[in-house]
Amino acid sequence: MLKIHNSLTRKKEVFTPIEPGKVSMYVCGMTVYDLCHLGHARVLVVFDAVTRYLRYSGYDVTYVRNITDIDDKIINRANENGEDFSELTKRFIQAMHEDSEALGVMPPTEEPCATASMKGIIDMVTTLIDKGFAYTAETEEEGGDVYYDVSAFEGYGKLSGKKLEDLRAGERVAVDERKDDPLDFVLWKAAKPNEPSWDSPWGKGRPGWHIECSAMSTCCLGNHFDIHGGGQDLQFPHHENEIAQSEAATGETFVNLWMHNGFVRINDEKMSKSLDNFFTVREILKLYKGEEIRYFVLASQYRSPLNYSDQLLDTARTALSRLYNTLRDLDVSESFDSSDPAIEAFKQAMDDDFNTPEALAVLFDLANQVNRLRDEDIDAAAKKAAVLKNLANVLGLLEVDAEQFLQTGAGDNDDGTDIDALIAARNAARKNKDWAEADRIRDELDAMGIVLEDKDGKTIWRRS
Repeated sequence: MLKIHNSLTRKKEVFTPIEPGKVSMYVCGMTVYDLCHLGHARVLVVFDAVTRYLRYSGYDVTYVRNITDIDDKIINRANENGEDFSELTKRFIQAMHEDSEALGVMPPTEEPCATASMKGIIDMVTTLIDKGFAYTAETEEEGGDVYYDVSAFEGYGKLSGKKLEDLRAGERVAVDERKDDPLDFVLWKAAKPNEPSWDSPWGKGRPGWHIECSAMSTCCLGNHFDIHGGGQDLQFPHHENEIAQSEAATGETFVNLWMHNGFVRINDEKMSKSLDNFFTVREILKLYKGEEIRYFVLASQYRSPLNYSDQLLDTARTALSRLYNTLRDLDVSESFDSSDPAIEAFKQAMDDDFNTPEALAVLFDLANQVNRLRDEDIDAAAKKAAVLKNLANVLGLLEVDAEQFLQTGAGDNDDGTDIDALIAARNAARKNKDWAEADRIRDELDAMGIVLEDKDGKTIWRRS
């Protein structure tokens, strides 16, 4: 029985989909003005693992992850670069897809972009005005801004637990005379000179960030859907505002269950560009394989803080290599024993709010069993290893050939030809009893991070 922590109720709940056998899930994706950073990687990997497990559990999952491709940061970056905003976003969308693939993240079912969703956005803003939840404010430019009236929505604050009076008391933002209330937020921004804009009933302009997600999610999944996810930093005000907009516009419950993954920290400090401890996925991929980064993310429960350090990534590398070594020289293509108790233990871990650390512990217990069986019953070891691989695949792990993984380094696109040539030269030196040359080559390989294992007359290598 799957239980998921609901940020809205602040407790674990038995997951009951709106439509039996089907799951509708929306996750806030990237604002594409720069490369993916580690925070983005966590969102990508966490909700990919959630999707994989839901499908493994028999659900038909519709997973929508949006792209914000119009935003102040995008416009500013494009202006700095002297390029059209659409060229900038196209480049970073492609980079995001490449990084996602490197992390083993499957494409979502749908990936709507804000710029392709203008009709739905404008229709929702119009509805909010007609229902008395939004108002227009004239600007110096042609047309006007549209603001959401927070005080008109009775349930505002139910996701974050914040109260309007407390928020007003703590309001330090300069008063905008165009707003009826300092907490009101923009739904539509009047066009400024030399900015991208779209026609609307309120003149040329572009949408505010919050309304984009409300329009895209309901357009793809309907007014009421099962799960909405994203980083903890989005809980307020973004997700709070999404609820206010969507429920005011449709008159229906927006989302049943809210999931938020925890913050990323760097060496126990908050990840921040100002602290110069900000890592892009591509920077980390120069040092670690995508699957090692994925393992590192899954080694922490998704709601807990994720602390980045080289030591923890080194630990992930060692752990994942151990699992791959367990599969080495075993035929895991045969069907496995579906009654293996490890399967139930794995399900119990994942059914407990997607407890991936506990699920990984099940994998290591399996690996220990496989290694004990190797010398006793190779067929039994292979069947047990097949269970290990199958369950790991549910998490997006152990999906490549063991030899291929162990012999390929981070950022390494070579096929090991040069290494094989050095090993052949070492073997020739050993055959000729030129021990000094054999030792020299081994030292050279060791300096390259290559570990040799002489076994049954063959030399097997892997990267340390």
